[in-house]
Amino acid sequence: MAATEQQSTPGNGEKPAVTQEMIKLYDEYTHLTLDRRGFMDKLTKLVGSSAAAAAVVPMLAADKARAAVVAEDDARIVTERVSFPGPSGKTISGLLAKPKDATGKLPAVLVIHENRGLNPHIEDVTRRFAVDGFLALGVDLLSTSGGTPTDEDKARTMIGELKPAEALAEAMAAVAWLKDNPASNGKVGAVGFCWGGGMVNQLAVNDPSLVAGVAYYGMQPKAADVPKIKAKLMLHYAGLDERINAGISDYEAALKAAGTDYQLFVYDGVNHAFNNDTSSARYDAKAATLAWGRTIDFLKGALG
Repeated sequence: MAATEQQSTPGNGEKPAVTQEMIKLYDEYTHLTLDRRGFMDKLTKLVGSSAAAAAVVPMLAADKARAAVVAEDDARIVTERVSFPGPSGKTISGLLAKPKDATGKLPAVLVIHENRGLNPHIEDVTRRFAVDGFLALGVDLLSTSGGTPTDEDKARTMIGELKPAEALAEAMAAVAWLKDNPASNGKVGAVGFCWGGGMVNQLAVNDPSLVAGVAYYGMQPKAADVPKIKAKLMLHYAGLDERINAGISDYEAALKAAGTDYQLFVYDGVNHAFNNDTSSARYDAKAATLAWGRTIDFLKGALG
C-alpha cells in the first residue's frame, strides 16, 4: 500500500502510522551515511518514544516471513545452487531456477539483488522468473566476500565495501555463464533492484553481449557512457524517490540522443523499493504488479 502522511502516537498497543518522513529517514539509513544508532535516535524523536520507534521499524524493514511467493519446493520449477569461476579466480555462486517441464532452450535472466545481497526475497524473485518461463540466475555478488550474511546491516556494509569495477566484472561473468548454459538460448537479460538496478545500467554500458536490461529504481550511468549501450532497456522509477529520480532527466536525454531502444516508467505516489513485497510500508501492489507484467512482456519479446 502507498505510504500515508498521517502520524499518530501509539497507545494501548496501537502502531503509529508510517509517514513519508519515516520512509525517507529509513532510506537515508539503508542507502546513505546514517548508521543504525543515528537512525533510531532520529526515528525516536520523530515518533515520540523509543517504543513507538521499535513498532515502526518492522513496518519499514523487510520481513523474511513474507519472502516466499513461490515456495522453494514449488512443483512448477526446479532449482539448484550453482557456482562458477569469477574473473578474480574466486568462486561466484547463486540460485538457478527454471521451469520443470520446459522443452527446448530458454531465455535467460540474471537477477541482481539490492544492497542486502542474495536474500530470501531475491531468491523468491528468481523463482518467479522461472514460473514465467525463464532460466533465471539469482547471483550473489557477495560470493567472493564470503557470501550474503543473514544480518542485513552486515550485508549492506559488505556491499558498500565492494570495489565497483570488481563487482561489475563478476556480474559480467554471470552473464557469460548464463549465455553458455546448456539450458539457455544464448540470449541473456538482466533485472536488478535498487543497487542491482544500478548494476544493470552498468552492465548495459559495459557488456555488449547483454540483450536486455530492466532496472528498478537504479542509479543511472554517466550520460557520456550511454552511447555504449547496445541492450534494450526498461527503466522503472518510484515517483517519491527523490534521491534516484534526480538522475532521470540527464539519463533520458542521453538515451534519446544515442537512439537507444528504451522504455521508462515513473509510478506516481510510490516509494523506492515499491516492488519489494516483504516491506509493508514501501510495497505498492498496484505499481509492482504493473511493473512486473511490463517486465515479463518486455523480456519475452527481447529474449525470445
